[in-house]
Amino acid sequence: MSKIRISLMAAMAALAFAGAAHSQSPKSDAPGTAQAAAPELTDGEIRKVDKDSKKLTIKHGPLKSLDMPSMTMVFAVSDESVLDKFQAGDKVRFDAGKMDGKIVVTRIEPAR
Repeated sequence: MSKIRISLMAAMAALAFAGAAHSQSPKSDAPGTAQAAAPELTDGEIRKVDKDSKKLTIKHGPLKSLDMPSMTMVFAVSDESVLDKFQAGDKVRFDAGKMDGKIVVTRIEPAR
């Protein structure tokens, strides 16, 4: 009798673990599920636009995507057209990531 009870408990534990693993797996193809959330944008202020070097100097709040505290730093840009859209003093919201060993602005928009 105890062998049956042990087998039954083992089977129930296996089903519980399988259900937990299934509920944590991504379901991007399931209808009605949202896609991955867009990265959180960080508030910043453009301090300098350097078109020759294709870089922006931005005073910014914490960049969660890079685990970086608030500071002022120089960023390369992934899209050079943004250099014509912003000037020193503009308030922005942006995200940055690492590309080829450099920290690059990957998304930027005017602050509202």
